[in-house]
Amino acid sequence: MTIDVNALMQQASMMMLNYGPKILLALITLVIGNWLVNRIGKLIQSSLSKAQFDETLQPYLVGVGVTLLKVILYISVIGMLGVETTSFIAILGAAGLAIGLALQGSLSNFAGGVLILIFKPIRKGDVVEVQGITGTVDSIQPFVTVINSGDRVVNFVPNSSIASGIVKNHTMHNERRVDLTFGIGYGDDLDKAKEVLTNLAKSCPGVHEHLEPKVFVSSLGDNSVNIAVRPFCTPQNYWDVFAYMQEHGKKELDKAGISIPFPQRDVHLYQQQ
Repeated sequence: MTIDVNALMQQASMMMLNYGPKILLALITLVIGNWLVNRIGKLIQSSLSKAQFDETLQPYLVGVGVTLLKVILYISVIGMLGVETTSFIAILGAAGLAIGLALQGSLSNFAGGVLILIFKPIRKGDVVEVQGITGTVDSIQPFVTVINSGDRVVNFVPNSSIASGIVKNHTMHNERRVDLTFGIGYGDDLDKAKEVLTNLAKSCPGVHEHLEPKVFVSSLGDNSVNIAVRPFCTPQNYWDVFAYMQEHGKKELDKAGISIPFPQRDVHLYQQQ
């Protein structure tokens, strides 16, 4: 069997003439395209930094943008080589759908994390109440938010539950109201008790001086007249003010001769004739 070298050389020359320019153009497009995509990514990063956009959200946006541009670039390069890209795109779409269904919970948490970072219902350092957990936000990660509760327990809360649920942010305002209730006896001096509690609320360390504390009768209970005391403080001082008012409220009422009654019940005995 003889090999026609001239014919092979001719075929190779024809293939080089037909496909060489396409391959060369595809390689040039790939190199220049990658350089442009990286430049665009840096420009997006720089623009977000100048606009003082959320630092945690910046990598998300840059990464998503760069990935989409690279996918478009690679599909374009494959098309320049003469490969039919319609079926290729369909395969990518089907694979993306399958992966999306398999990672449905994780993707919803990722989307929830993006929504949290965009709309900022909570931020790092905020004291929040979410999903029955109260604590300080330590970090907002791609899939979970880390909350440190007061008992030094680290809680990992899925972002989707925060983005779609009810969130109480106790530090969004600089003032937080402390709700306290003191019960006094029906026979005690009501005006004197209110005066004692008002003075205590005004002198309590950590209470805002520019916000007048509210002191009023909240209810007439079975065994006591209940007086509500509502001072305002910074969120960080909430528990200090709460503890101080509870302890010194009892002491000051005792000094003023005002009793704090405990639950009691009167029992009447009747003797049958």
